Amino acid sequence: MLLEQILFFIAAAGALGGALGVVAMRNPFYATLSLICHLIALAVLFLLLQAQFLAAAQIVVYAGAVMVLYVFVVAYVGGQDEPMRPAGGVAAGLGPLFAIVLLIEVAIAVIGSGLSALDTQGAKLGAGFGEPGQIGELLLKQFLIPFEAASFLLLVAAVGAVVLARRRRGLEELDEGAAG
Repeated sequence: MLLEQILFFIAAAGALGGALGVVAMRNPFYATLSLICHLIALAVLFLLLQAQFLAAAQIVVYAGAVMVLYVFVVAYVGGQDEPMRPAGGVAAGLGPLFAIVLLIEVAIAVIGSGLSALDTQGAKLGAGFGEPGQIGELLLKQFLIPFEAASFLLLVAAVGAVVLARRRRGLEELDEGAAG
C-alpha cells in the first residue's frame, strides 16, 4: 500500500512535469519529448488503477505511434526561423489572465469535491474495468462520434503541418516552376 502511494506521487509529479514541459519548452522537439514523458506517467497511473490494457494502449498508441508521427512532423517542419507570435499584442496580456482564472477554477473544483474523497478507497470498479471488450464496446457504441472526430482531427493536423512546412520552405514555388 505504501509503495503504491509513493509510485502514485512519482507518476503524478511526472505527469505534471511532462505537461508543464510541453507548454514551457520553446523547441518543438523537446516539447514532444516532454509529451512522451507525460503519456508514460499517465500509463503508470492507469496501472495503479488496475487498468493494464489502458496502460498498454497508452504506451503503444500514444507514446508510440502518435508521438512518432509528431516527431516526424517536427523534424519536417524544421527549426524556428520566425517567431510563433509577434511580441506584445493582445495574446501577451490575456495569456497570464486566463492562466490565473483557470488556476482559480481548478482550485475551487479540488477544494469543493476532491478533499472529501481523501480518506476513502475510491470508486468501486466493476469486474470488467479496463478490459479490451469493455473499451471496444464503449468506443463503438457510446463514444463512436468523439473517437472518429479525434482520429480525423489528428489526420487534419498532420496534413496541415506538411502544408505549412511546404509554404515555409518555399517548396510551392519550386513545384509551380517545375510544372510550368
